[in-house]
Amino acid sequence: MRRECRALVNRSAGISGLAAVVPVPGADVGVDVTLFMQLLPAINRRFGLTPEQVEQLDARTKELVFLGVTSVGSQAIARLVTADVVAALLRRIGVRIAAKSAAKWVPVVGSAAAAGISYTAMRLVGNRHVDDCYRVVRAVIERSGPVLDVPAVPRPN
Repeated sequence: MRRECRALVNRSAGISGLAAVVPVPGADVGVDVTLFMQLLPAINRRFGLTPEQVEQLDARTKELVFLGVTSVGSQAIARLVTADVVAALLRRIGVRIAAKSAAKWVPVVGSAAAAGISYTAMRLVGNRHVDDCYRVVRAVIERSGPVLDVPAVPRPN
């Protein structure tokens, strides 16, 4: 699941990098917001952590999900992903966005730098979200105990 989601992140990061090359000021930020508003819910859906999916869980599992979400400090897991949520995520990487905007003013090299910064920032935030979702689901599984009456198989070190 993590690998699939990281592939989604890489695809979105590539699109973000390409959008950063476009010389229209602010267009790349609009693309980034749109990408995040599609990417984060897609990742949540794959991990079973959309608001609708969580709402269908039993009370105990729901509690474990919210405990996990609180422990990782995510603003985008099991919540509706809105422009405000995306704006908060983008503020976390504000320095990179500012550097990307400034880099665009340098001909040719600036566009390449802006593309690299945009790609890296999208990957950073996207992969962090994937890792947060993974930690929440893993915590829920560990805290809820075995699903079947099958003895746990020891993991190799």
